[in-house]
Amino acid sequence: MAYSKYLRKVTRMTQDSLAEATQLAEDRIGNVRTVRAFGQEMNEMKKYADKVGYVLQLAKKEALASAGFFGATGLSGNLFVLSVLYKGGLLMSSAQMTVGELSSFLMYAFWVGVSIRGMSSFFSELTKGLGAGGRLWELLERKPELPFNAGVVLDEDHFRGTLEFRKIHFAYPARPEVSIFQDFSLSIPAGSVMAVVGPSGSGKSTIVSLLLRLYDPISGAITVDGFDIRQLNPLWFRTKIGTVSQEPILFSCSIAENIAYGAEDPSAVTAEEIQRVAEVANAANFIRSFPKGYDTVVGEKGVLLSGGQKQRIAIARALLKNPKILLLDEATSALDAENEYQVQEALDRLMEGRTVLIIAHRLSTIQNADSIAVLDQGRIIECGKREELLANPDGLFRKLMKKQAFLQNSETFSLNLKSQKKNALTEYL
Repeated sequence: MAYSKYLRKVTRMTQDSLAEATQLAEDRIGNVRTVRAFGQEMNEMKKYADKVGYVLQLAKKEALASAGFFGATGLSGNLFVLSVLYKGGLLMSSAQMTVGELSSFLMYAFWVGVSIRGMSSFFSELTKGLGAGGRLWELLERKPELPFNAGVVLDEDHFRGTLEFRKIHFAYPARPEVSIFQDFSLSIPAGSVMAVVGPSGSGKSTIVSLLLRLYDPISGAITVDGFDIRQLNPLWFRTKIGTVSQEPILFSCSIAENIAYGAEDPSAVTAEEIQRVAEVANAANFIRSFPKGYDTVVGEKGVLLSGGQKQRIAIARALLKNPKILLLDEATSALDAENEYQVQEALDRLMEGRTVLIIAHRLSTIQNADSIAVLDQGRIIECGKREELLANPDGLFRKLMKKQAFLQNSETFSLNLKSQKKNALTEYL
């Protein structure tokens, strides 16, 4: 029993340590450009070597425990055979046992020893399996807090996409003491464009997570067309939502496959449909410039494409999905001016006829919004049209816009200054 408990403990520690080493390797290899850019190759090699070294130490402990256990069981089997041979020899010397009887006892003793060794091996492997599978069983026994494919499915013909957040209170499960939303309320009419702005860290992106039901609020309700989304089938509801994030995730496959991923059945999407949405998303020109066109593999997380190219592929993917509700989570905040213009033009086409929620970062992304909500400290403090909010001299929206306008002017001044210096140097030479 002591061996069993020890082996299960060591096996579980080995599995956990091996998982940590594998995770470290996968993370660093996937971000090898960043590692090289900061010259951290030697540090990362040392970290991985330390992880693997710890796995080796645990493996040695496991090997020593198994060696001691198998050695003890093997010795006990051999001692059993020797004891039979010794006792049988004494009985033969006193004429109480024949050679044939002793041979039979020795054969039985041999098979008992073999059986003991076999049972020991089986017991050891079973113990290691129990230790390695313990974490898996824990996961299998967990009950999901959110249903996967159960709930109400609304009538497609009458689904409009009116959204409402009613007195939402929310904190992330990992940080329950930090409240993100306190009495957060917001209404978005069907077919309208609502932009949400606010200081960094005010919880803007959390709105998207709640609407996608990645989390449920602690209290309050989120409704679509009057139905609490907790009553709806999450799998069905997410098919009605299109998302374009600040850093869209692409799979390591072809451009065509990444665009087709937005469809309910990607295998049924035709090349003509893919090309059509790529044209609307301003992506067709750069795709055709690649030697393999739509069959070009984009690499891990789209690493072989620029930020603007990834955004336009994500927009094409959302267009193919044809959602009723569109979520734009700071979709242009990481782009330069040229890419931002092309992406914004594609987004304007994508927003037509849909309920749109924009998590805004730049002035350009809220130009076409029907209403703007200002989020601060977990609640909406201002809401209205852009002109109305700018007319309030003490409003947070006006302050945010002034700050961003100053930053944009500073960037423009810096670029002009660099250009003037370059021209002056050229004339001098």
